[in-house]
Amino acid sequence: MNAICQEKYAAVIGIDWADRKHDICLSDARASSLEFTTLAHKPEAIDAWANALWDRFHDQPVAVCLEQSKGPLIYALMKYDFITLFPINPQTVARYRRAFTTSRAKDDPRDAEILVELFDRHPDKLRPWSPGSVELRALQQLVEMRRRLVADKVRIINRLTAALKNYYPQPLEWFQDKDTDIFCDFLTRWPTLKQVQRARKQTLLTFFTNHNARYPAINAQRVTAIKGASPLTNDAGVIQPNQLLVQALVQQLKVILENIRQFDTTIHDLFKQHDDANLFSALPGAGAQFAPRLLAAFGEDRNRYTQAGDLLQYAGIAPVTERSGQKSWVHWRYSCPKFMRQSFIEWARESIRHSFWARSFYQQQREKGKSHQIAVRALAFKWIRILFRCWQDHKPYDEAKYLMALKDKGSPLLN
Repeated sequence: MNAICQEKYAAVIGIDWADRKHDICLSDARASSLEFTTLAHKPEAIDAWANALWDRFHDQPVAVCLEQSKGPLIYALMKYDFITLFPINPQTVARYRRAFTTSRAKDDPRDAEILVELFDRHPDKLRPWSPGSVELRALQQLVEMRRRLVADKVRIINRLTAALKNYYPQPLEWFQDKDTDIFCDFLTRWPTLKQVQRARKQTLLTFFTNHNARYPAINAQRVTAIKGASPLTNDAGVIQPNQLLVQALVQQLKVILENIRQFDTTIHDLFKQHDDANLFSALPGAGAQFAPRLLAAFGEDRNRYTQAGDLLQYAGIAPVTERSGQKSWVHWRYSCPKFMRQSFIEWARESIRHSFWARSFYQQQREKGKSHQIAVRALAFKWIRILFRCWQDHKPYDEAKYLMALKDKGSPLLN
């Protein structure tokens, strides 16, 4: 172990984690050889191993390097104050290994040793894991889990739409929004055209009214369309299996809609308690969904990024430039936190509807021949630079103030 590591840490440990067991390489500052062990992935085994480290090094700091920044192992180790965690990108380990093993042979104990070697030789390039407050960590997980639930909802709606088109496509025209209780309850009560056409007019109107569909003209149009609809098919071999599938998918959709509402309530309560809530709520188009996601993306540690470019590169918004000889090309950044990048891009797209200069910038990019996605990414690039300054200065974004600054500079965005 080098002198810098010896002064700060009593030991450096590399852990190649897995689902059932972890391979460990330990470098003791007082010893010249490495120690290799295996640890079972059980709470009791991890706790016993950590307590043994405590007894061995007498509460001196220990550095633990592992290939994950979130997950069960890092969650298990974060409760020990004497352990400092250093997440290392798995690609870093893989490429370091391949640099010296051209055969691409791989071994878990060797990967654990590589983690120790990387820390020993490049301690200045690695940052200790800073988890942030309990509220922030909960918010970061909640907004990502909610986004996955929304993706599940879209997938269910797509399957439901496909099944209805096979035998009963009319409800897709009668209800514009599919992620609603009225759509789910309608299909639950009347899963076929034959059944809904048997219902009395007043029964249908009462159903619509009870579901807060209180526009008489729209309800009357629906009833007229229901009574005059023609069946797509009368083949029971088509109707019966698709009807069962629709009923199953509707139940899943109802559950996931309720779960999303529960997530929304919890996210809102956590977000409004944070000191930076007003800063992110002031952003054009942020709203109840994107403001918490942007807070989770930026975090609380304002020393984490020295400049906006650091965040742009880490989030995957800044493109990558490669040069070789006389050739030069720019491409999408592949290795980055995907959900963070998704949050910035989705919010930038939404801001086009709420910000004058953002809409003007997007239109200029499109006029230059840029595709929609490239134009939105370019807008996200500009937004992050602006938001980074607001975040560093603890000052909410002011659209009028920014437009005045653009005017003073003679920006073409105001033309």
